[in-house]
Amino acid sequence: MSFPHQQARTQRFTLGVPRTFQISPDGTRVTFLRGRDGLDKATCLWLHDTTNGDTEVIADPRALGADDENLPPEERARRERLREHGGGIVSYTVDSALNRAVFALSGRLFHVDLTDRSGRPRELPATGPVVDPRISPSGDRVAYVSGGALRVIDISAGEGDHGDRVIAAPDGEHITWGLADFVAAEEMNRLRGFWWSPDGASLLATRVDESAVVRWYVDDPADPASEPTALRYPAAGTENPDVRLAVFEVGSASDHRAHGGPTPVWVEWDRTALPYVPTAGWTHGPDGTPTVLFTGQSRDQKTLTLFDADPATGRVSKVRTESDDVWVELMPGVPDRTASGALVWIGREDGAGGRRVYVDEEPLGPADVYVRGVVDVDGDRVLYSGSPADRPGDVSLWLADLKSGLTTQVEVPDVGPSPEGMLSGRLRGDTLVLQHRSMAFTGVRTFVVRRSGTKTHRIDSFAETPVLPDPRVEFWRAGERRIPSALVLPSWYRKGQSAPLPVLMAPYGGPHAQRVLHAHGAFLGAQWFAEQGFAVLIADGRGTPGIGVDWEQAVHHDLAGPVLEDQVTALEDAARRFDCLDTSRVGVQGWSFGGYLATLAVLRRPDVFHAAVAGAPVIDWKLYDTHYTERYLGTPHTQPEAYSRSSLLAEATELKRPVMFVHGLSDDNVLFAHTQRMSSALLAAGRRHTVLPLSGVTHSPSDPTVAENLLLLQVGFLKEHLSVD
Repeated sequence: MSFPHQQARTQRFTLGVPRTFQISPDGTRVTFLRGRDGLDKATCLWLHDTTNGDTEVIADPRALGADDENLPPEERARRERLREHGGGIVSYTVDSALNRAVFALSGRLFHVDLTDRSGRPRELPATGPVVDPRISPSGDRVAYVSGGALRVIDISAGEGDHGDRVIAAPDGEHITWGLADFVAAEEMNRLRGFWWSPDGASLLATRVDESAVVRWYVDDPADPASEPTALRYPAAGTENPDVRLAVFEVGSASDHRAHGGPTPVWVEWDRTALPYVPTAGWTHGPDGTPTVLFTGQSRDQKTLTLFDADPATGRVSKVRTESDDVWVELMPGVPDRTASGALVWIGREDGAGGRRVYVDEEPLGPADVYVRGVVDVDGDRVLYSGSPADRPGDVSLWLADLKSGLTTQVEVPDVGPSPEGMLSGRLRGDTLVLQHRSMAFTGVRTFVVRRSGTKTHRIDSFAETPVLPDPRVEFWRAGERRIPSALVLPSWYRKGQSAPLPVLMAPYGGPHAQRVLHAHGAFLGAQWFAEQGFAVLIADGRGTPGIGVDWEQAVHHDLAGPVLEDQVTALEDAARRFDCLDTSRVGVQGWSFGGYLATLAVLRRPDVFHAAVAGAPVIDWKLYDTHYTERYLGTPHTQPEAYSRSSLLAEATELKRPVMFVHGLSDDNVLFAHTQRMSSALLAAGRRHTVLPLSGVTHSPSDPTVAENLLLLQVGFLKEHLSVD
């Protein structure tokens, strides 16, 4: 079996890896998702007993007649935003006691009793198709979206009336309740549109009106009989959807029948000044009653304000405002509150320097940590992730105990403190679930740690082992700016015995993605390219995370210049350090922002880069979405020079090197129009180029055959144009 085939059929070795953990309050039970083996796309729901280490399947989609071909459009869109290519049970929610779980399969709603080992999932007679079902904290009801309406159904009705009822219905053609809009899901990491109150009595929900958003169409010419998909896409400088928040008192099914649906209590704030809603949810007020907690962000993203709101009246009050002259980064896991009501927040001290985790006004942990996000707030403990200042390729966890005042770095069983590699986890009660990735081993190791005792269990990963030599990687910091860099060499290369190698640069190079990580799995694709005869160079230049705020913000108003300059610097530094590189043959390959960077490289520096493969590239930033693009470039109206500096269409006449564009015709993130317009500009300029359109493919290929052959075609193109035998 070839590596491209194996990587494609295992979905990049993610199948069979345990994920999406939930922990019971007493720490004795852990639920998670995992396939039955490394090829199983029908993801199952599992339960792990921390008292004895037993693990069993709680829900198997095969036994429930799941059909991933029959998904509602809203669910397909939600999975695309998640980059979720698996099947079966891809998400689930649990009640606060971890006694019940709910999930959707093929638009049908199921619940399962987690305390009854002999029980099996039962279907609820919900109005289909069901999207994003979420169980109430008490476990007696489920809220979900169907047909753009927010609905609730009772679980505890036996075989009787489950009281399926509408809580909020669309009041216009382009209005939905309870769904995240495109930019919230794609760029803000807010994938939800409704939230249960802690007491389960009320729902907070978003009302999204897309009527002012420009309508674009995604078409697939391979199926001329099908109508194009209409997409409300808020491109840079155009109208965003109008997003509002409202609270609904759910009430009983009998109340609903007697008095009709609940009346919304509108949460009112200055939506003109702060139109974006990056986060929303509930917390407890000073008197212990539930209160709404949400953030509003300005369109220029220089202001982020935290509000709380009275659910009975909708009146809001400001809790905190974060501002930045460049932009305020949205950080995962915040805002939140501890059991004692203290605010957990991530901000910059006096609006400058690095980011810190704060509890009220007190910073947590060491100051020289690049904070990545808050992972969990459990009682008066805060678990957060970050990287040591001198190790941007490592991701560690810190646990702050507010009662003792101590913040300690989380240890990994069998490894100890300050582990090398990438650590993620969950915390509840006295139980930690830890996942460790490292250069020292293949795949992912999962540990369940009971902190009050000595018990530690492993949850196995069923992922396949790559049919590939272990990555041969050299790490260093390149140039005066100390750019995190990695050079991947063929396993068979021997210094002095082999000819110098052509270089393949494989960057992402842009915001929100880091490639130089101390994890075996981060370099599998690079190692395969290296085995084909390349020295693969990866560099995380300015704009990428992991270094610091100034590093990230160096691309403000220019997504091209600093990014390309750092790739050239990394190559020049590598050539000085390693005498095995043939810099007369340098290719560059990347996807999404990496595809943009690959195109940029051969257009502006043909003296350095000699061939490129650009996958799903952004070519003209005016065609990309508001929240991402305007964060870095402003609007096309206010900052036309920034768009000119960063966009590539006007430079088509400068192409002197071979380039292959690869793009999915069904891509609703970076639309095929980017590649189409670039191809037309190159054709008008008489510049030779190659375009590989992928029928039915969205932003990244998921079909194993397409994914496998795509790798082979890319390496073939690069070998041909870089004269690789």
